[in-house]
Parts: sequence; structure tokens; C-alpha cells
Amino acid sequence: MPELPEVETVRRGLEPYWLHRRITQVKVREPRMRWPVPPELPALARGRRVDQLERRGKYLIVTLDSGDRLILHLGMSGRLFVLDPSTPLKKHDHIDFELDNGKLIRFNDPRRFGALLLWPAGEPEHPLLAQMGPEPFSEAFDGEYLYALSRGRSAAVKNFIMDGHVVVGAGNIYAAESLFRAGIRPTRPAGRVTQPQYVRLAQTIRDVLAEAIQQGGTTLRDFAGADGGSGYFQQQLFVYGRSGEPCRVCATPIKCMVIGQRSSFYCPQCQR
Repeated sequence: MPELPEVETVRRGLEPYWLHRRITQVKVREPRMRWPVPPELPALARGRRVDQLERRGKYLIVTLDSGDRLILHLGMSGRLFVLDPSTPLKKHDHIDFELDNGKLIRFNDPRRFGALLLWPAGEPEHPLLAQMGPEPFSEAFDGEYLYALSRGRSAAVKNFIMDGHVVVGAGNIYAAESLFRAGIRPTRPAGRVTQPQYVRLAQTIRDVLAEAIQQGGTTLRDFAGADGGSGYFQQQLFVYGRSGEPCRVCATPIKCMVIGQRSSFYCPQCQR
């Protein structure tokens, strides 16, 4: 599933083509996504200018000049492409946004776990976003915040930082890499991680995500950016997917265990 860096890569790829452009038409060929596409959405979006194109967690938020917002989620296999209108349709091309600059944004999703929803102007908060934790690059997220929130928690620290109510964006790959850089074993109870360790961990989460965004994300299975290009952060992974391979720092074989039903990779020497 595309994570925060992949979604941010898509947002940045779309921005030059979509921001401040008018949507001349929305074509919904398949409304049966993770949630049904609201039938009134094409009419509400038609003729509207895109005033903002933002990301919240793994959701793209398109703010129209009417104040209405569109919420897009890529699901497990969704892709958004910038194309010429003459581009032939392919299987699973479910939604088109035609623009006044002669381009179209096409949403392709083989598994249909993605979403396109309406956030009306009169609603101050959308239910999908209401309980989300802070963005990792925001001032609200730091080591002090993690330390205070973790007190008394017995869950593994990896599960703790992957909880979207705690912070958004630390998905499985990026949690594993962040914990490695911070020198913290993923199985350690969150409540037993010290304040200095959380200060270091908060910084490594920001660093790992920033580097992944710069590299265009991590290509595992389905992800591609808005231009169809792949991400390259997988070439810099220290532990994820490297079970049995030597640690790039100490040469100890990387181990893998299941934590919270997710494969978790770590170095038994570098992470304590």
C-alpha cells in the first residue's frame, strides 16, 4: 500500500498540472470503490478551480474554489496519472478529471480499494481525518510528544509509532528503518523507551520520510508516481526486506519476526 512518501510524491507530481486549473469534467466509469463515489460529485466539481492540493496522512485533499473538497485515497493499488485526453483507456481506468489546460488526471485502481469522496464546504471536519495523529513534519510532533504519549504502554514500540492516532506516515517500511537508525529494537515496550531515545526516534522518522520523499518513495509492487516513474528509496533500505543479509553497519545478519501481524526487520547488534 502506498505510504506517506509515495502519496506526497504523487501530490507533488500532480501539483504543476492540477493546482489553479479548472475541472471541465469528471467522468466516473466505476463508482464502486472502497466507498461508493458520491453521485453528485461530478456535477459539484465541474467548472470549479482547484485552489489547494494538500496531503493529510495518506489522503490527498483537493480544495475547490467553492469551498468543497475532494478526498482521494490510493488504497492498495491505485494510481493517478497526468495524461493527454487522447490517451486510450486501459483496464481499471475508473475516473477522469478533465482540465482546462488540455490535460486529464486519470485514476486507475485494479483492486478498487481506493476512494474518491466529497467533503462539503459546510463540514468543518471529515470523519476519516478527525482522529488522525500529527504530521511527522509538524511542530506538534517531537520526542517529548512521543515520550509523554507512550508512558504506561506495553505495546511494542514499532506498533506504537505505526498507530495513525499517534503519528501519521510511519508505515511498516519506514517504521523499521527509523527504529534501526535510532538504535531501538522494534519489540521493546513503548513505555520502556527513554526520553532521549524518543527524541532521537522522532528525528529519524522525519529524516527517513524526508529522504524517501526526495527519492520518490519506495517501489514495492504497485506504486508509481503521477508520471508513471518508480521510487528509489528501496536502494537505501538498511533492514526492511533484508532478512539474513549482513547489516550495512556491523555485518550481523538481519533478522525478521512478526510483530502485530507485520514482518519486522531489525539488526540484533545495532538495535537494543
